[in-house]
Amino acid sequence: MHMIRFAALFFLLIRTSFLFSTTWNEPWHREVVKKSESFVKAKIISCHEDKGIKIKILKTLAGTERSGELEVQGFFLLDLCSVSGGHGPEWHFEKGDEYYFFIGSDKKGKPAIATPTTGFALVMDDEVKATYRHSYHQAMVPVGVYEMTMTAIFRSSHGQPYDTLAIREYISKWLLQAPAAIQKESMKIFFAQHVALECVYHLNLSGYYKQLVIFLSDTLNHHNQISAARALASYASDDCTRELVRLIESPATRNFVKVICIWSLASQKPTGIKEKLKEMEGNASDEESGFGGNIMDPRVCTHFPSVKEALAELIKNL
Repeated sequence: MHMIRFAALFFLLIRTSFLFSTTWNEPWHREVVKKSESFVKAKIISCHEDKGIKIKILKTLAGTERSGELEVQGFFLLDLCSVSGGHGPEWHFEKGDEYYFFIGSDKKGKPAIATPTTGFALVMDDEVKATYRHSYHQAMVPVGVYEMTMTAIFRSSHGQPYDTLAIREYISKWLLQAPAAIQKESMKIFFAQHVALECVYHLNLSGYYKQLVIFLSDTLNHHNQISAARALASYASDDCTRELVRLIESPATRNFVKVICIWSLASQKPTGIKEKLKEMEGNASDEESGFGGNIMDPRVCTHFPSVKEALAELIKNL
């Protein structure tokens, strides 16, 4: 039921209650996790749209231990682009709901979440409306899987050990299967593979190159291509470079996917193909690319470069 209802959420989370012109540049999940201090599960005690929330900590899964009740009134990654009528961002949480929160500190050192739209994940029965990539792209994930994988991601990002065996067993189980389509009958597999691919990215795991190339080549599902391209960031090799360049040069590849491929190339410092990259830049699209969505969404100013801009930045840094 939830899998069907939230299939569209993976493409775009649009909160219709955010119909105002206070906007911000939404951070990616890696930055949210890296700059948070605690990963907790909590229940909403109260919410005031203009002041914040009070939560009851149910358990701390990783990071600084927290317990009891906590007032959260600020943000630690809020990059405002515009403010409507002098009013700041609003809080939209329902009393009694349970969430997983990434708690950090605001400029005053008080407990905070990343932004009004990220740094938390709603629990719905035995599933979680989860972010592994960006709040624009979400997936429905079983509670047990979410806790295992996100705890590992948090601990890894803070230089701490995690249950490597459990994570690798999960990844191998799902990546050995053929890439799933975004269809009603295969959404469970699609979400599981999304989690597996994003774990390879966040945890910089080796040993999955052949599987990643299969997902990278899935022209029927650009979300599989995005996650695979991200995961390939730590697989520096001539063969990997060729695969990423192939996608960037292909007219059939979406611009969003091309930019992700360029970012993965950038992490590999491919100095040997600098001249090739300059040639690609000359032919690259300068059309704006990004998450799309409702222009009334407060995350509308989230920055995402054109293919030409991404290539220019890569070349400049080689």
